[in-house]
Amino acid sequence: MRVAKEEVKKMLESLPNDAFEDIQYHIYVQEKIKKGLLDVKEGRVFSQKEAESRMSKRFVGALVFESKKTNDTRN
Repeated sequence: MRVAKEEVKKMLESLPNDAFEDIQYHIYVQEKIKKGLLDVKEGRVFSQKEAESRMSKRFVGALVFESKKTNDTRN
């Protein structure tokens, strides 16, 4: 816990006098980056091809859902 406090203090000193929401965002981003680096270190990664495949499925699924939703409201 002490390390986290020190990291936040250091980050706050490096930031301009931002709004509270900006500070929260910086902390959020920092935590996401740490989690991502840990995932890489522990082998929880996808190849570029797998990532593209997963994203295209989600994107196509979202488009189909949105198209159906739009058509349903027109009827």
